[in-house]
Amino acid sequence: MISISNDFMEATFHEKGAELASFRSKDTGVEYIWQANPDHWGRHAPVLFPIVGKLKHDSYRVDGHSYELSQHGFARDRNFELVKAQQESCTFQLKWTEGSLASYPYKFILEISYELREKELITAYKVTNADNTEIYFSIGAHPAFNCPHLPGKKRSDYSLLFNQFESASKHLLDNGLFNGETKLSLDNQKALYISDDLFDEDALVFKGMKSNAVILNDGDHNVFEFKFENFPYLGIWSKSSESPFVCIEPWFGLADSVDHDQNYQTKEGINKLDIRKSFECQYSVRILED
Repeated sequence: MISISNDFMEATFHEKGAELASFRSKDTGVEYIWQANPDHWGRHAPVLFPIVGKLKHDSYRVDGHSYELSQHGFARDRNFELVKAQQESCTFQLKWTEGSLASYPYKFILEISYELREKELITAYKVTNADNTEIYFSIGAHPAFNCPHLPGKKRSDYSLLFNQFESASKHLLDNGLFNGETKLSLDNQKALYISDDLFDEDALVFKGMKSNAVILNDGDHNVFEFKFENFPYLGIWSKSSESPFVCIEPWFGLADSVDHDQNYQTKEGINKLDIRKSFECQYSVRILED
């Protein structure tokens, strides 16, 4: 386990997946990250790379060759190397291997950096093309937050407050694949209430939202602000009506649709990266309560 801290907060990470495992107030001891209880969901905040979501038949094609990848890709289950460690920041790195080429035919370097700034934790992704050709990839975040985060609350007390009025439809999934149907979730409103039945039809997946930040509110006060600048897609998810967590998931990528032809280079949400170029994005969580 690797830890960083400042006067306000402490964050802890696993080398496996470079996964955030804890984000805790040093003053109050309140833990904001879901603690991976396997009775509900045995992860904390995995990175999604080189795909986001599920592939049709768990496979795809590149230049006439077929490859297999399970949902959300392999990076979340690989051991990263710690390449920088300071009091308030750290950086992990994952590089391509001969083994990775068997399921993902591109040479890459993936870096995940974490930095504390007072009560804010910034998570930054950097993908570098280490190949002699352009590469294609998706990347996304999947952090889960305790909800409720305090005793005496229940999950249905909470809501997500977007920083813009939204008229947005969720894109519906069948067994992890988009079926082409949508359902209105936000009708010129900022608040999305985390009702017990909110996730009965799987994750809420939104495209092209105006907002770049959302606040988790517990019914009495604001808990934290989650910023996701420039991400084209956003997922909101929890495992079941009884699961005491909620995931806020900004993505550069999407699952396949049911009628996708499995061509990786033309799938919706795919990103192309030229030789020796890098792609960077970041999101952050800032605690608002005392």
